[in-house]
Parts: sequence; structure tokens; C-alpha cells
Amino acid sequence: MQQYSILQQLPKAKLGYLPTPVIKLENLTRILGGPDILMKRDDLTGLALGGNKTRKLEYILGDAVAKGCDCVVTAGAQQSNHCRQTAGAAAKLGLHCHLLLGGDKPNEARGNLLLDSLFGAHIHFTKENRKGEDIPNVVEGLKLAGHTPYVIPYGGSNDLGACGFIEAGLELSKQIDMENLSQVFFASSSGGTHAGLMIAKSILNQNHSLTGIQIDKAELAGKTFKQEVLELANATASFLNLDLAYTAQEVVLDNHYLGEGYGVLSAQEREAIQLLATTEGILLDPVYTGRAFAAMVDKIKSGNLPRDKQVLFWHTGGTPSLFAYSAMLV
Repeated sequence: MQQYSILQQLPKAKLGYLPTPVIKLENLTRILGGPDILMKRDDLTGLALGGNKTRKLEYILGDAVAKGCDCVVTAGAQQSNHCRQTAGAAAKLGLHCHLLLGGDKPNEARGNLLLDSLFGAHIHFTKENRKGEDIPNVVEGLKLAGHTPYVIPYGGSNDLGACGFIEAGLELSKQIDMENLSQVFFASSSGGTHAGLMIAKSILNQNHSLTGIQIDKAELAGKTFKQEVLELANATASFLNLDLAYTAQEVVLDNHYLGEGYGVLSAQEREAIQLLATTEGILLDPVYTGRAFAAMVDKIKSGNLPRDKQVLFWHTGGTPSLFAYSAMLV
């Protein structure tokens, strides 16, 4: 496949244990009365307790190493899964890691923040700025100190990061009968997963629906999140010299489950986490997969999905953050 050969030409760091498995949630399928529910287990990618960002980081950090950089800089919330996996990947590759995390330094490091420290990351607390607004200042300081920094965008979502999920979409097509799949649900927050899966679907000429469940209300640089996903999908296609051009109508993004905002645990996430834990012994996280899984369950219960075809939930990881929400979960 020509498109896959293009991916193979890009520098890549081996970080994940891939392919991740696809399983059927048999108990939950029975309880909800169908359709058959599959799960793509990207919580089992291996690096730094797993998660989907490992796929993006293989291409992003492959580029960083190829360019001779000695440190990486990225940003996120204090329970950022992207930052935790970046810190683990940097440790594996022998790179210094600087994380710019929103908020003030807490009295106790829990969940992902604890793991960031264990991986040796240099942590900068940036108060209200959690999407990289302060990165230029840190980069300037690193350059003055003689380092060669590499900036990773919020969520690892750029054209290189999206390549990780083009590869993931191709991987999935080898694991299941895609003709029997009606819909794929996943948490959509920074856009790289969404854009990559859109391109993989186009490359393979597949007919299933891709439904991103929007996690964050916040807009960046005055753009709606749908605009960000659209621009990233088109930029990635252009980067790979693919004859693809997307319109806004092709970005399926559901923003009806935002609740009280990013990182705010509500009844819908709590119930989804407990449902999957008590039926399948699988853990979701409070910020991303808990919200997206709740949306999928709601749509199944509403009867809006065909019962004669399978649906798939893409588990993007994030379970270490459960330990930072313990008081709100039990």
C-alpha cells in the first residue's frame, strides 16, 4: 500500500507494544441488548502505563531524535496523559523533558503528576495556561543554556502525531471485519486521533462512521474545535502528498456530553466508569474515556444504532488519573 510506504519513510521511535488487541465486551453487550460492542485497547500500548499518545510520540520523537534535539517541551493539564507519556518516552530515549502544566503546584502529586516526576520530567506550573501559551519562554531559556529543544504541540496533535493514528486505523482494519462495523466512538480533545482515523478511513475506502466525542469546550486561537480537526486532517493529508481534501461536514463531532467542562467529573462519567469496571473489569479515566464511553452507552440505550452491526469504542487510556479523582469516584 503506497500510503503505508510513505509512513514507513518517516523517522520513528519504537515506543509502544503494538498492535493493541481488540476485544468484545460480551457482558455489556448482553446487558444493553446489543449491538455487539468491541473495544480497541490502546490503554495497553505499554509505555508509561499506556495510552493513545504513544502512537503519536513514535513519529514526533522520531523526528526529534533525527534532528539532534536533546530535550522536549510540551504542555497540558496537571493530569495530562499526553504529558505523562511524553515524560516516559523522553526517559526511554535519553531526552530531557520539560512539562508546562496548568494550575499551581499541589501539596501532593497524584495520578499522572506523580508519574511525570518519577520519569524525571522538569515540571513548570503555569496557572491558567495549560495549552502551551508559555512554551516560547521556556524554549528561549533552554536555548540560552545550550540545549536544542523540540516543541511538541498540545496533545501531540500535529501532522506527525496524526500519522500515528493513520497507522492505527490501518492496524484496526487487519483485526476485524470492517464491513460489519457501523460506528467508531472515541474521545476527541486535541484532534490528532480524530484526523488520523479520518485519513485511514479514506485510504481504505471504508463506510463506517467516525464519531468523536468532544471533551473540552475551550477554543484555541479563536477557532472552534471542529475547525482545528478539519485543518489538521487536511494538513496531514498534504504533508503525506495524499489526494484528499476534507470539508467541515466530514468531521463528525458530538458536543452534547461536555457536562460542566474539561476535567470536571459528573454523574455521566462516574456511572460509565463504574459500569465498565463492574461488567468487564476494565477501567476508564475520569476526563476522556469516561465521558466518551458514557456518550456511546447513551446512544446505544436510545436505540439510534443499528443492532445488526458492531460498534467499536477506542479506549485511548488515561487510567492513572483515576487516582487523582478518588474522592469523587467512591
